[in-house]
Amino acid sequence: MAKTITESQKQEKITALQKEREAFSLKLRDAVGTRKRDSLIAKIEKIDEQIKKERTGERFTRQEKRNLIAYSFIAPNFIGFALFTLGPIIFAFVLAFMKWDGNSPMEFAGLKNFIDMFSNDRFRASFVNTIVYCLATVPLTLVSALGLAIVLNQKVKGKNFFRTVGFFPYVASLVAVAAVWNMLFSPMKSGPVNMLLYNLGVHAKSLPKWSADPNWVMFTIVLFSVWKNMGYYMVIYLAGLQGINGELYEAAGLDGCNAWQKFRYITWPQLQPTTFFVTIILTINCFKVYDIVYMLAGGSNGIVSSQAMVLVYHIYEEAFRNWNLGYASAVAMVLFLMVLVITLVQFRGEKKYAN
Repeated sequence: MAKTITESQKQEKITALQKEREAFSLKLRDAVGTRKRDSLIAKIEKIDEQIKKERTGERFTRQEKRNLIAYSFIAPNFIGFALFTLGPIIFAFVLAFMKWDGNSPMEFAGLKNFIDMFSNDRFRASFVNTIVYCLATVPLTLVSALGLAIVLNQKVKGKNFFRTVGFFPYVASLVAVAAVWNMLFSPMKSGPVNMLLYNLGVHAKSLPKWSADPNWVMFTIVLFSVWKNMGYYMVIYLAGLQGINGELYEAAGLDGCNAWQKFRYITWPQLQPTTFFVTIILTINCFKVYDIVYMLAGGSNGIVSSQAMVLVYHIYEEAFRNWNLGYASAVAMVLFLMVLVITLVQFRGEKKYAN
């Protein structure tokens, strides 16, 4: 049976709220500092809403109604996030300390998955390859994107067309461009790139095998990644370049500065926040690379050699080929910690490079 509130009880509650309001009003009168005053004003307004609610008998205050409306808008997205993102993440953390093949009952393994990880040759190879891939891809992509942006920021005829051409590989289907890339860089002598090298004087036996050669496969993956992604970061650099005040270049020109000096003392310092942002995002994306490696080095059976495999592919291999789900989650935790460190560096760097 619902509990009914008598008129006297309601009046007692209103009186208590009014006393509380008077106390906050006295504190507001003596308060020093904008932040403290704003906090006291917010508390007083909240008490006024509660007093009005008690007097009118309404179920919710005006602010509570606004909150309910706001929560109703974000609820569908939050429920989807909780079910399909937050839940699996928490489960992966738990699973990292378990032994499970997806069928048998789970067994607690403690730190065994992490111990086994560092004695696994495939993990060590994927870890090293991921670091090498990042160290090669990030600077090459930065230089290529910045160079394209500087050239296409000039008064070049047809620059909008070339901007579109530069951006196209990023938005094009990975499957399509990877198939074209494999055709262009065919290990056979008849491949267009190898044919060009042969005509330039490279001996047929010395022609690179590209993705089919363990010694060339990582170079091929890096080259493809730079070509595919530099258009996106070119657009970001273009936005940064167009935000630089043109009067700085005019003043430098009057002082007799050449193109290199303008770049060194004006363009590059002004682009530091943009470069920092691009570096962090590009590094995180490099750590998460999987699709490019799979499409270029997967071969006909989809198995990537130890010379080309990266951490995300190793996670996929252990989880969905070997059904070693606990171990795969442990590797995912290592990757998570690596990305977390980069993110923390980003937060620290934002204070330094904030405009």
